[in-house]
Amino acid sequence: MTQGGTALSYRGVLRILSGVLVGMFLAALDQTIVTTALPTIAADLSGIEHLSWLVSIYLLTSTASTPIYGKLSDLYGRRRLLQIAIGIFMLGSLLCVLAQTMPELIGARGVQGLGGGGLITLAHATIADHVSPRERGRYQAYLSGVWASASVGGPMLGGLFVDYLSWRWVFGINLPVGVIAIVLCRRALPRVDAQHEQRRIDYLGATLLTLAVTALLLVTTWGGTQFSWISPTILGLAVIGLLLLVMFALQELRALEPILPPRLFGDSVFRVANTASFLISMVMFGSIMLLPVFFQIVAGRTPGESGLLMAPFTGGTVVGAFATGSLMRKTGRYKPFPLIGLAAGAAAFALLAALSASTSSLAITLDMVVLGTGIGMALPVMLVSVQNAAQPRDIGSATSAVNFFRSMGGAFGAATLWSVLIIGLDYGLQGTGTGENPVALLQGGPDALAHLPPDLRAQLAPALLQAFHAVFMVAALLVLGSFAMAALLKERPLRTSTAIRAPAD
Repeated sequence: MTQGGTALSYRGVLRILSGVLVGMFLAALDQTIVTTALPTIAADLSGIEHLSWLVSIYLLTSTASTPIYGKLSDLYGRRRLLQIAIGIFMLGSLLCVLAQTMPELIGARGVQGLGGGGLITLAHATIADHVSPRERGRYQAYLSGVWASASVGGPMLGGLFVDYLSWRWVFGINLPVGVIAIVLCRRALPRVDAQHEQRRIDYLGATLLTLAVTALLLVTTWGGTQFSWISPTILGLAVIGLLLLVMFALQELRALEPILPPRLFGDSVFRVANTASFLISMVMFGSIMLLPVFFQIVAGRTPGESGLLMAPFTGGTVVGAFATGSLMRKTGRYKPFPLIGLAAGAAAFALLAALSASTSSLAITLDMVVLGTGIGMALPVMLVSVQNAAQPRDIGSATSAVNFFRSMGGAFGAATLWSVLIIGLDYGLQGTGTGENPVALLQGGPDALAHLPPDLRAQLAPALLQAFHAVFMVAALLVLGSFAMAALLKERPLRTSTAIRAPAD
């Protein structure tokens, strides 16, 4: 790869984006479309006790495989790896359609995750190959639009499949879309040979990383639900995960072609941007999980109304990303925008902490717009700053590292904020004498409250509200932490050259 590559024309980039975005849409849609089908799947396959694993196993395999795809694409090219990732994802989807038992479906979801881990990382890396860092923000709206459409349309589409067809269509829809993605990738993506003499794959490093991620994500998945946070199982998994990470780090120092090259961590931009991404993702994914619960249980909105209230949040991320991308392209700067966005995000969470059950939908909507726009202004900058600082030979590894830390941040954020909610609710219920189980109460949804006696409901409402206020204040502190990291981000001139030489359009 050459460092002084010339940029493609706008039309040429859109051709490449056509295949990349369809692949990314597959991964984004699969994370949302399955949510509305979970109760039906559990009833049909008689596996309600294993239901959480349908989500957890996908998160485990996709997160663990993300850095591996990045490194392999640096060695063998994005085009080939992207098609392989789509193929694995389609195989997993087919196995999901054919599954007859819950263990079979869980295994098939694991295969899906192995493919899904490459779709997002390779999409970002492919764009980094062909679009200079300064111009990259111009196309950020397309990427954000894919996520927004999947976030909003996925649950609705899944509900329609369950109501009028079968839950198997939730996975079956991936097959025709996957075929389209493969065809577009073969036709739109140019063949680019990676110029590396040494092509040894660090199998030991990949194994250690996979095992470490599995142990740590099991801590976030089981902690506070199946097991207490201080139980031997959780503490043991945490120790094992940390030891495996240390072993992985030692292996990367001696490997000829490490999965995550240690030289990346020597760059302050890489360290600061990934730490900020981790903290932002903690808040973002935790909010996506808990805000609908707040709208339904505390504010008394229906599932449909809570979905509409979340739409300004996802729409705001698109607006924030698009505005930031345009400003980066015009000014050549990136540091001011996450500072502005994260300050707005912290203020939005502070306002959420002041909400009551009677707060109007308009006030909630405005707050969701501010929150989504703020996060939308911050996340793209972290990715672009890392890609701008990375050497062309490390674009895939650097991009996969950003997505890896985002995934880990999302998992830890969801677990952390959920634990804060449970602890806050448990504390608030101690003086009521209700004897209610906080976990059962929250998992039961609005129906769990609706069937309670009116006097008991009146006692629970303040405890619920105070618990969510604590969650929003913790989220605001996390955003302030990411603001502090963004303030440390070193600003470097955005390159106007691409990572590879562009072919003629």
